[in-house]
Amino acid sequence: MSFFRAAGCAVLLTAGLIGSAQTTVIRVAPPPPVRVGVVGVAPGPGYVWIAGYQSWNGHGYVWVAGRWVRPPRVGVVWVQPRYVHTGSTWVFHKGYWR
Repeated sequence: MSFFRAAGCAVLLTAGLIGSAQTTVIRVAPPPPVRVGVVGVAPGPGYVWIAGYQSWNGHGYVWVAGRWVRPPRVGVVWVQPRYVHTGSTWVFHKGYWR
């Protein structure tokens, strides 16, 4: 029984490490507004626009420009990165394909 308990704990710890890599906690200030600009025309069929966002680099926010990309596989949808205000902190959730 202890083997199964240890294996279960290992899985939970690994999932926690993977999940934590997707978020960043910022205790300084809220992110600036998202920049608005012209998206333009896709460079070819099958491309998806990934909008830009503000990224925390440890000292301040920097703008990461949007770009056209091809999805990694058919049927996936891009989930935009976002900031969530929780108490006195801001938590950044990275964008991902779902």
